[in-house]
Amino acid sequence: MKPINRRSLIACAFASAGLTAFDRAAAAAQQRAGNDAPISPKDNLKVTKLETILVKPRWLFLKVHTNAGIVGLGEPITEGRALTCAEAVREIEPYLIGKDPRRVVHHWQAIYRHAFYRGGPILTSALSGIDQALWDIKGKALGVPIYELLGGPTRERVRVYAHGNSPEALRAGLAKGFTAFKTGPAKKRPARYIETPAAVQYAAEQFGELRRAVGNDVDIAIDFHGAISPATAKLLIKALEPYQPMFIEEPINCQENDVMAEIARGTYLPIATGERVFTKWGFREVLEKRAATVLQPDISHAGGITEVRLIAGMAEAYYATVAPHNPLGPINLASGVQIAASIPNFLCQEQVTLGEGYLKKPFTVRNGFLDLPTGPGLGIELDENALADKIGHDWRNPEAYDADDGAAVDW
Repeated sequence: MKPINRRSLIACAFASAGLTAFDRAAAAAQQRAGNDAPISPKDNLKVTKLETILVKPRWLFLKVHTNAGIVGLGEPITEGRALTCAEAVREIEPYLIGKDPRRVVHHWQAIYRHAFYRGGPILTSALSGIDQALWDIKGKALGVPIYELLGGPTRERVRVYAHGNSPEALRAGLAKGFTAFKTGPAKKRPARYIETPAAVQYAAEQFGELRRAVGNDVDIAIDFHGAISPATAKLLIKALEPYQPMFIEEPINCQENDVMAEIARGTYLPIATGERVFTKWGFREVLEKRAATVLQPDISHAGGITEVRLIAGMAEAYYATVAPHNPLGPINLASGVQIAASIPNFLCQEQVTLGEGYLKKPFTVRNGFLDLPTGPGLGIELDENALADKIGHDWRNPEAYDADDGAAVDW
């Protein structure tokens, strides 16, 4: 008879218990960590406090403290509603105090399902930041990156893109190492429901200038911000097709999945959506209706690392790719990198900061990519000294009005 060793006994025990894929991956990572893990699985580990911090320019950082001194980082922000989101975190705090933070998926389910009014941008963003922080704690407790807990890396590098609305901005981005960018439709005034041929032509010509400035080897996506009417979106997409944008983001209001699916069928350009879609249930409809082939869940809004990993799995079944949304801070970026490292259908990661002035060791772009972090958890550490002059903000969403009649318009 073949001798039974400790590893096979553990494997059999987990298999017979019927535990989730998350649990099995965590167990495997735990074995790899071995005696080097800072916290033994049997050690007492409890949440002691949730601390939110307003951080310029418009972010909300979260620190989940534990009795072992391990602090998890999250970014539970809804842009323009930072104080509301912070209050939502405080309302969740009594549930977590005294509990073991390593039961990440269990806590996600409890926080979500024990609320009679579930979901929405505020509650799901609060849950998202907490989920990020709990994964950070679990990785730190085991001494491994989060992607090891999600089955190990599927790639060695993570592609990122920058933003730019002018040829000069894109050339500057190329000099910094980026090879992919995102812009918006050039316009001389807020978009109208029915646009003139001149407005459509101007937007297309300006995008053409960007393409000519950086050439055909560079990817340039374009974001309509859901502020364009369906008829005008179709005209604008057709005018942009010769320049082959990497994707068209939110061509119309993100809630109009039927119309977005119609638009997707009418062009060979990839349609992207997801920054204002929450949880697996929100993305289910996008996928079922074939409204987009590029999903953009924001890890600070869609449900955190736990939920975005599941959304990516759903997307893979529909042959869709994932480009995590992130116009936020470095904690969101670090979470996106962990997801990108662990899924097979990753496209590109959005970022507006690599962490300079916020992290002790900012991310570095090389040939359009970030190297995978090797540190435990999220693999980042806040630079408290650099943060000292960035505490507090009162950022509000821009308010836009029609120049002709003063009516409120989408920004």
